[in-house]
Amino acid sequence: MSKASVVLGCFYGDEGKGRVTDFLAKVADVSVRAAGGNNAGHSIIVNGVKFAMRLIPSGILSNRTIAVIGNGVVLNPEVLIGEINMLKEHGIDVDKYLKISDKAHVIFPYHPGMDVMLENSRTVKIGTTKNGIGPAYCDKYERSGIRVEHLYCDQFESMVRGQVEAKNAQLAAAGEPLCDADEIIAKYTEYAKILKPYVCDTVTLLHKYLREDKFMVCEGAQAALLDIDFGSYPFVTSSNTTIGGILSGTGLSAKDVGDVYGVIKAYSSRVGAGPFVTELFDATGDRIRDLGHEYGTVTKRPRRCGWLDLVAVKYAIDINGVNYINLNHLDTIGMFDTIKVCVAYDVNGTITEDFSTNEKFLSAAKPVYKEFEGNFGDVSLCKTYEELPEAAKKYISFIEEYTGTFVKLIGVGADRENMIVREA
Repeated sequence: MSKASVVLGCFYGDEGKGRVTDFLAKVADVSVRAAGGNNAGHSIIVNGVKFAMRLIPSGILSNRTIAVIGNGVVLNPEVLIGEINMLKEHGIDVDKYLKISDKAHVIFPYHPGMDVMLENSRTVKIGTTKNGIGPAYCDKYERSGIRVEHLYCDQFESMVRGQVEAKNAQLAAAGEPLCDADEIIAKYTEYAKILKPYVCDTVTLLHKYLREDKFMVCEGAQAALLDIDFGSYPFVTSSNTTIGGILSGTGLSAKDVGDVYGVIKAYSSRVGAGPFVTELFDATGDRIRDLGHEYGTVTKRPRRCGWLDLVAVKYAIDINGVNYINLNHLDTIGMFDTIKVCVAYDVNGTITEDFSTNEKFLSAAKPVYKEFEGNFGDVSLCKTYEELPEAAKKYISFIEEYTGTFVKLIGVGADRENMIVREA
């Protein structure tokens, strides 16, 4: 019986998880998305074409890998259908390979409205994408949510009308636009017809695939420091983006998990509000952003950039059980004369290598840096670790030494082929 490999972000998201999943999907039989919604995206370049994947597991781009949207995902049907059509236009056999969990919760038009209302009411803004992800999860845990399976049940209309009535009362009080139940019912009935061929019991299906010894890859959304429990709360997303979310969002068990790939960049970035110890507010931060093309896949917002924070990365590795690191953007950071890496925090005069998500702790933390030689040259042509310049190897070796984790995959360029694979 095979085990599932897992790909997780080890910072604040946008580390390049999609390309790792895409890389593994070359040999994977199944690719699974476990949590999050269309607020997160994977950007992958295949044969010069950039794909912005927001809901469908990026493994489907191999055109041989079954792509499963798990029960932990909150699903916007309009966005999903747009993504399906886009993939079909590029020759991907979606009808053959896409599977959608009947237990996934559905995002309705009132959810983005609630998202806007809640964000506007906050004194300190979280920086939500306002796609309705949080309110959809709120309904899920309040047990009033509507799941994919409910799109096909006799009570669907009454469920929608009940939700619209309740949400409109709140939206009206906040001066936000109201929703029309009849319009939603008509639109979502059509969505349901389009999606029905893909809907199934994915929990049973995934265990069947493992028993058949299929190679499975589970891809995380966002990253460890945005986890609702283990991230920099309240500046987090609304789901578990760590290893536990993979289990609860798919129905797999702990014994079903094999290798866990933790994805980082050779520098750090973050989108939205919240703490970021190594953030740079100068020309260096701007240069990292420009060289790394650091703009949100979904939001197009410029990302906040800074040096690599190994204190935070080690924490993410610990809570996720990571046994392999994928280091991306080595080509970007190698363009600097000198590279800095955060190896400790100075918190009110106390030096510590321990990470905490406590807001007061992070606001007081100042990075303690170790410097490395840069100027790696053009590493995009390197196919093996041995071909990398010594300065790059020294940088990678220090990351391994500090985290106690082997750097197995090294991204040296934007294309899917710009990946060095090392054997442990």
